[in-house]
Amino acid sequence: MLWAGFLFGLLGSFHCVGMCGAIALALPGQRAATGLAGSYGIGRLLYNLGRTTSYTTLGAGAGLIGQGLRLAGVQQSLSVASGVLILLLVVVPERYTAGLANVLGLSTPLGWVKTTLARLFQQPTGWALYATGVLNGLLPCGLVYLALAGALSAPGVAGAAAYMACFGLGTLPLMLALSLSGQMVPWPWRTRLRRVVPYAASLLALLFIVRGLGLGIPYLSPQLNHAPSAATTLPRTVHYCH
Repeated sequence: MLWAGFLFGLLGSFHCVGMCGAIALALPGQRAATGLAGSYGIGRLLYNLGRTTSYTTLGAGAGLIGQGLRLAGVQQSLSVASGVLILLLVVVPERYTAGLANVLGLSTPLGWVKTTLARLFQQPTGWALYATGVLNGLLPCGLVYLALAGALSAPGVAGAAAYMACFGLGTLPLMLALSLSGQMVPWPWRTRLRRVVPYAASLLALLFIVRGLGLGIPYLSPQLNHAPSAATTLPRTVHYCH
């Protein structure tokens, strides 16, 4: 399912352009006379890799939760639940999902993140740009919530982290191009392209639901092995000849 994370990130990057494009365009540093291959381009790449680092770490956290649920014996239901959760996040207006962090009591840490971001914008170094990306990846974002809902059903902590890493790498091409070239995507096109995101998320949700149903479709919806019955697990009686 790693390809699904990358594809969702690639399509969702149009949403990122609208929501985080202002930060990408305002990154400190001057375009070098030697072109984009110099420190200017490397700094923009480090910023986007910082975002991917945060997504990967959040994915590992989602993987821990998912692993605990699988140990509770709800592996098949977890994939279906992930799909339903994604659909709910698509339906709920973004202004409510944006306030989810406040509901979870994260307003104080988020205040620190925003204050630190303001300080980092005064330091046009590679490390500061990477740290800016890391902190930006922690800001509330409905698209990231959608991706994390999918990561819940990934196989294990490493699988969930890899899923979110692929999601981050999917957002990288467009966001990197935007930060390098300025207003690459006109505002009217950003609005139109952002409308694609709910459809992509809904398709991903249906994919998780079909996968969890275990319909016996190879690769898409494999049939999960159920626990063996008592009749097959009881030891056979051994008869001895006298």
